Amino acid sequence: MLLRPEATFELARRVQIGDATLGEVFAFCSGLYFRGKLAYARHFSRSGRLPKPLVITPGHGLLPWDTRVGLTELEAYGSVPVDLADARYAQSLCRSAEALAGATKAEAVLLGSVATGKYVDCLLPAFGERLLFPAEFVGRGDMSRGGLMLRCVAQDEELTYITVAGAVRKGARPARLPKPEPLKTPRPR
Repeated sequence: MLLRPEATFELARRVQIGDATLGEVFAFCSGLYFRGKLAYARHFSRSGRLPKPLVITPGHGLLPWDTRVGLTELEAYGSVPVDLADARYAQSLCRSAEALAGATKAEAVLLGSVATGKYVDCLLPAFGERLLFPAEFVGRGDMSRGGLMLRCVAQDEELTYITVAGAVRKGARPARLPKPEPLKTPRPR
């Protein structure tokens, strides 16, 4: 939809001229899940508790969320499967993780899936014990994690981080998140 020349909504127009951010495009394409990750990472990085959010991109490794992208970049991402068997994906992610881990002694918080190796197998060798993830993610699907992160932002409550190394990364599905309280709007007088 974003790549169609006849698309006229704002984000599509910005993609056409190469002035959309990576975060906006990924949030548009994946909906609640990525929107939750980006909102959470941005909210808690502003507080200084997390570093600037980075996005895992197919074939280009880790990039800042506010990297400007257009048609060329999106077509390039779309041509690389998120699959460790594809060297374009695995090598770019492993290289950028190693460079980042070598440049800082900070911890890295993975807000993506930890149940499979598609991210962990490249990030864990680079960061070791410094690679963390939210304990509350275990057993949750993508949409549940997205909703959980959006609630954390609204309540200004950070999740509990544990190290990926040696952690239980798959588990029983936790109880569903309770329905959010409806927003109370003042009654007109």
